[in-house]
Formats: sequence, structure tokens, C-alpha cells
Amino acid sequence: MPASLTRAWALSVCWITIVLAEPIAHGLPDGFVDVQQAIPTIKIDLRYFSAHNFVGERINGYQAPRAILTQPAAKALERVQQELALFGLGLKLFDAYRPQQAVEHFVRWARDVNDTRMKAAFYPDVAKLDLFKEGYIAEKSSHSRGSTVDLTLAPLNALDDATELDMGTPFDWFGPESWPDSAAVTPSQRAHRLLLRTLMEKHGFQPYAQEWWHFTLAMEPFPDTYFDFPVQ
Repeated sequence: MPASLTRAWALSVCWITIVLAEPIAHGLPDGFVDVQQAIPTIKIDLRYFSAHNFVGERINGYQAPRAILTQPAAKALERVQQELALFGLGLKLFDAYRPQQAVEHFVRWARDVNDTRMKAAFYPDVAKLDLFKEGYIAEKSSHSRGSTVDLTLAPLNALDDATELDMGTPFDWFGPESWPDSAAVTPSQRAHRLLLRTLMEKHGFQPYAQEWWHFTLAMEPFPDTYFDFPVQ
């Protein structure tokens, strides 16, 4: 093959590779959607993209403050948001799809018992050695299947994005106070939790017994698949 044709062929292959790689780098796998695009009024505070979490640093796999869910989960969440709007309320999302590499980051952190910089803020009453035994950290997460959310309630038109309804504990608080029916919180805090859980269940989500903020779509489309594409 003449040198000029060889160069032209190589440039064509390079161009095709770049073009084909672009959707993979910035798009989403089939069946997944950007939550903010699907539900424009939802508030997003992606904690694992920041250092405001129990690890104290950005978590592997979170390359952008973007919430991602399967299409059925996003559609169900949109119905919750629409119903909450009748009360002047809306959802505030802390986490959605979570790459498996992020879960592995949590596991490595939990095994480093000397790193307790965030203990006072998130797990003051739990020994780090016990995080696996108590079920706070695991090697797999339903979030990696793409239909699980961590969220709370917030005034729909609040000027301050940090405003939330008082649920009695912060998000990711490791302790029995975070159990949805905990008696350690006030009646009004339990009422807020009950409102969130009632509407989430009404629209197809299942609650988790140890975290008031955690819900999984009952009819999730990928019940046995744990994804690892980055959030970007």
C-alpha cells in the first residue's frame, strides 16, 4: 500500500475511533437517564462527588455531579415529585446510580481502621471495626443496579439549596436513629419520614429498614446486574 494511502487509512481509523468513543465517554448505557433532565425540578446534592460524606473525600467513579438512574426508576421518581409539588415540596437527591468502583472505595476505607477523620460527623457511636458486621458497609450495593436512590424532602421553591425538612438525622448517619421508625426522633421528624416513605411506596419503591433515605424500585430492570460505568 502506498505511504499516502497508509497515512489516510490510519487517520480514518483514528477519526472513527474518536467519534465512536464519544458517546461511550459522555453518554449513558441503554436504559439509563440523567435524573436532572428527566425531572428538572428535583434538587441534587451528590454527596459522593464531594468531600461531604463519611469517607471525607470524593469517591472513585464520581467524575461529575450528575445523578443517573434507570428509566423506570426515574419515571417513578418523577411521579413522586409531581405529587409532592401539591404540598409545595420536592425531592432532594443525595445519591442514585453508584459505580461498583465506588463501593470498592468504601470497602477499602472501612478496612483502614486508622482513618477516622469523619467519625464525629457520621458514626460517633459505632466502632469502625464493626461497620461490616453492623451492615453499614458491604461489598455490593443495590445502587450499582441503577434503581436505588438516597433522598430527602425539601421546600420546592427554597432559595437556599441547603434547606431540607428535618428528618432527625443527617444523610448517611450510622446508627439506629436512622431507622425509619426510630423512637429516638421527634414526632414531627417521624412524620416527615412517613410522608417520604408513603409516597415512595405508593409509586413503586421499597424502603430499607435501617435508613430512612434509602429506596429501591421494586420492579427494577436489572435486579442481578452491578454496573461500573463512571458518573460523568
